[in-house]
Amino acid sequence: MFDPEAVADRLLQDHQHHRNLIPFARDAGAEDLAAAYAIQAALVRRYEKIHGPRVGYKIGLTSARMQQMCGIPHPIPGVVLASRQQPSGIERRLSEMVHMGLEFEVCSRLGRDLPPRAAPYTVDDVALAVDAVAPAFEVIDDRNSPYPLDPLSLVADNAWNEGIVLGPWCESWPDLAAARGIVECDGLEIDSGHGRDVLGHPFAPLAWLATHLSGLGQTLRAGEIVSTGSMVTTRFPVAGNHYRFTVEGVGSVELRIGA
Repeated sequence: MFDPEAVADRLLQDHQHHRNLIPFARDAGAEDLAAAYAIQAALVRRYEKIHGPRVGYKIGLTSARMQQMCGIPHPIPGVVLASRQQPSGIERRLSEMVHMGLEFEVCSRLGRDLPPRAAPYTVDDVALAVDAVAPAFEVIDDRNSPYPLDPLSLVADNAWNEGIVLGPWCESWPDLAAARGIVECDGLEIDSGHGRDVLGHPFAPLAWLATHLSGLGQTLRAGEIVSTGSMVTTRFPVAGNHYRFTVEGVGSVELRIGA
């Protein structure tokens, strides 16, 4: 029988022992996204005992470039926990995980609840609920997963979130669809994208998430953060790298990579 609690126990052990990811969801009896989300919920309950309560969400695979890279044609959410919300300028060590990746995002902070309702949420709806935005790195651990990815295993594994590194909050912002995001490594620009590369606007993934949670009878709460997906494809850093991500008109965030 499918037992999400038992699968979550094995996943937690895999992370604690730094094991490579082998697609597991279907072998464990998870045949659809609902089953994968059940595993994710069970895993998050275990993580909360280690990393503290939920402070928000990450949304992955929100750009065509990321969907093509991973072979999954739709967004996926994961949960961000208290100790995994981190400030600009910190150092993250490669030894903390199996295979670190960095993603480059706009993070939103909610000023009011988005509760369950009958109608889907729109970009305009969520824009009224956002009280600040910030440039952000999402730190992930793909555990050397084979690409293209198994979507059920990715969802079940909390969408690989290992942290959200936040720049300063900005309470007024330009047109985020037109805003350019610039990735620098060791002082050199290595990639760039625009807010419109994320489902047309960084608030579009937020509307998607609010609608997804609404369908589950859940509320996206005031004070929670939502990192809305990478403007460019994932980068896999090496020790000694210094990354800087700037969203024009919003600000910059920095991260150092240790061994």
